Amino acid sequence: MKRRTFIRNTSIFTSGTLLASQKNFAIASPPKKVIILGAGIAGLGAAYQLQQRGIDYLLLEAKKRLGGRIFTQNITADLTVELGAEWIGASHLNLIELCNKLVLSLQNHQFDTDLLLNGQHQPFDQWQYSTAWQKQFAQLKEDFTKGSPKMLQQLDRLDWWHFLKKQGISQRDLEIRELLDSTDFGETIRHVSAFSAMGEYAFSSPKNEMDYKIQGGNSQLIEALAKQIGKEKIKTQHKVVAIAQDKKQVRITCDNQTTWEADAVICTLPTFAVSQIRFTPTLPASYQEALQSLQYARITKTAVLFNERFWSRENFDLISDTLPQYFFHSTKNQLETQGVLTAYSVGDRAYLMGKLTEQAKIKAIISALQPAFGDTFHLAQRVLSYDWSTDPYSYGAYAYYRPTQWYTIQKILAQPFKRVHFAGEHLAEWQGFMEGALTSGLETALAL
Repeated sequence: MKRRTFIRNTSIFTSGTLLASQKNFAIASPPKKVIILGAGIAGLGAAYQLQQRGIDYLLLEAKKRLGGRIFTQNITADLTVELGAEWIGASHLNLIELCNKLVLSLQNHQFDTDLLLNGQHQPFDQWQYSTAWQKQFAQLKEDFTKGSPKMLQQLDRLDWWHFLKKQGISQRDLEIRELLDSTDFGETIRHVSAFSAMGEYAFSSPKNEMDYKIQGGNSQLIEALAKQIGKEKIKTQHKVVAIAQDKKQVRITCDNQTTWEADAVICTLPTFAVSQIRFTPTLPASYQEALQSLQYARITKTAVLFNERFWSRENFDLISDTLPQYFFHSTKNQLETQGVLTAYSVGDRAYLMGKLTEQAKIKAIISALQPAFGDTFHLAQRVLSYDWSTDPYSYGAYAYYRPTQWYTIQKILAQPFKRVHFAGEHLAEWQGFMEGALTSGLETALAL
């Protein structure tokens, strides 16, 4: 909550949530019925909030499955992996509280990171950033929390890579930061706002919010929420193609020719999906431009099942300068002889990994790990992979803000359009996390 207080006190967070923009809502009294677009964690969270307030709702979801970017898969009958959202942070209080209410157990999902750079493998306890940079970065984070709105807006004009260079970071430290930080944002740090980066690192938990996951898979949360709000309230395979609204109601048309009416709409769709909807009246030009401007991260997750856990440490992960880039033991706490290493590739690496065949993906991962573990190809059994940049609804994993965008398009995208109100991870304080999407959905519903 400390991060939220900071963002709001510096007048930076301007999303369409309770505190920021309820005065702009076109509805003077609570609606009798709300249609929610998207049955990811933001949409389900919004429905959960409306249910608590006794307001009727209906969820429309384009896909066959629920969950959006929460996407648990069984790689064997007993082992699960996450092809989408992975971590719950120690600072993610809304998500933790919801899991407690739904009686879902959280498991430790923290790791100690090995380094593989220029073909040289260093275990987690044998490498670190330079002492000078560790001290300087700690000071930068402290200074950021005390920064004035004007100073922070200036910071937003820089990309993260150039900001770090400006601080005099050594080339080695910068290279490692590029590899690690790009996994947080899903693209090279040359594309990420320095304000967005500092806003994450200055307030994150010691493990950068990579702390927990839900026992049995994160999709357990989706299943529990859907059961709580009523599965009969969710219509899958209902892709919205048109939204028409007047002073009294909103009318939704889906691609299967069904139509639905309500007093208000909460739209939790990613920006690409919103841009494909025909609005009557038309969305303002500034909003349409903002939809086209916000970028989503290119991420390919590739989970490889091995006959044995040759990496030996349950809390093993590794950052590298190879094509697969980042590896972690995704079956931690799942007590089987077999185990899974998931490779997490971002940006251009994600594009290249996504184009490979399954066998080629396994070979790329085995080759990358060879300096640390030798030839392990004979242990590989199968692979599950998902390239989020090719997802037909989002064309990316999650949103990231480029320089100057937080103070401009974020504000535009967050504003309600008459009776349509927007929520989702891309409008949240925590981009790329389930907590951000959930909180955005909860607060937008509460504002209604």
